[in-house]
Amino acid sequence: MKKKLAALCVLSLAVATIFTGCGKNKDNTDNAKGEKTKIRFASWDVAEDVDRQQALVDKFNAAHDDIVVTLEAYGSDFDTKISAGMGSGDAPDVMYMWNYPAYSGGLEPLDGYIEKEGENYKSNFYETLWNYNSINDQVYGIPIGFTTHALFYNKDIFAEAGVAEPTADWTWDDLKAAAKTITEKTSALGFSFQMKPDPYDFEMYLWSNGTAYCDKDGKLEGNLNSEKSQEVFQMFQGMEKDGYAIASEKSGTDEFRSGAVAMYVYGSWAISSLKEDQLNYGVATIPAFANAGQDSVSILSSSGISMSKDSKNKDAAWEFIKFWTNEEANKERIGLELPVLNSVVESEKIMEQPEYAPFYVMLEQSKGYTPASFIIKDWSEKSENLSLSFEEIFNPSVLQSAPDVLNNAVQQ
Repeated sequence: MKKKLAALCVLSLAVATIFTGCGKNKDNTDNAKGEKTKIRFASWDVAEDVDRQQALVDKFNAAHDDIVVTLEAYGSDFDTKISAGMGSGDAPDVMYMWNYPAYSGGLEPLDGYIEKEGENYKSNFYETLWNYNSINDQVYGIPIGFTTHALFYNKDIFAEAGVAEPTADWTWDDLKAAAKTITEKTSALGFSFQMKPDPYDFEMYLWSNGTAYCDKDGKLEGNLNSEKSQEVFQMFQGMEKDGYAIASEKSGTDEFRSGAVAMYVYGSWAISSLKEDQLNYGVATIPAFANAGQDSVSILSSSGISMSKDSKNKDAAWEFIKFWTNEEANKERIGLELPVLNSVVESEKIMEQPEYAPFYVMLEQSKGYTPASFIIKDWSEKSENLSLSFEEIFNPSVLQSAPDVLNNAVQQ
């Protein structure tokens, strides 16, 4: 998930904005001596993006006579350096954040800062995003980017097979019927999914069928191995056994781009590469389970910007956080990440763009769900065990019984 989030949060930083009305720093800092308050900002972006990030930091610094921000680009060492900084009491004042369960002990709760900004401030962000930037009902990050998942489909393959394109009211029964026909009438397979899915992502299918990996106390028994959970795994395995779906060793994007498969479910990260390929593709919401009595649900890959609890310049840090997440910066990142502000989605007419609108429909349908990674304390170890279990179900050389595997998994 970390690599996905890092890709999600690459920023386009040529922001042509004049920032006005910035408040003065109120901390007890070097300002008393006439010197600027120094803020350290840690990014996880890679080398080729640092110059663009620095350009935006420079704009902030130029607009403030009392604060200076220094960019620290950690790249692939982000987690290691953040952990080390928190452990030594030398964490950056402001930092990107995705793994709130791991780092919340070193982060400043932001509820008080948000409250001071007024009611309209928080409500302008999509409501679903706050659940992914909070722990135990406390906010630890301001959203900067997200993606839900949606169904990508190849329009040319659908036309060749004489199959109607997916619609918002599709169920998995519709997808299976379409995939079967496509496999029979074209050289492509109907559907692709991951042979070793990231458990964080795959839970969305259980949610869509009215269950989850665990209950609110983190208990797997009776949840991961429930009848509704088994139905999900058996459905995916069944498509594979019947020969009209393939379990991909990667995300499925390679098979989709090459025309080897007609459909797969993925995040908005794929859009830029599909446009480069000039692929004739469409995007639809994830199908629902026919007997679940609810809409489909998506996991979110969401990232935010957080403040260190040990920062000695918290008001100045908050000023920078507001800058980094304001409307104009959000607009500039369109195409690299999905806007998180209602006002930007409205002003830029995002819902009129068919490649983006389904991700926002999925966002609205996915309110109120908390990933197991936010509930289970030893999630890192549990996730690896689950991933290996899922592979036993979907690996074509194994294809073990889903009920047997899941019953065993809850005992590990």
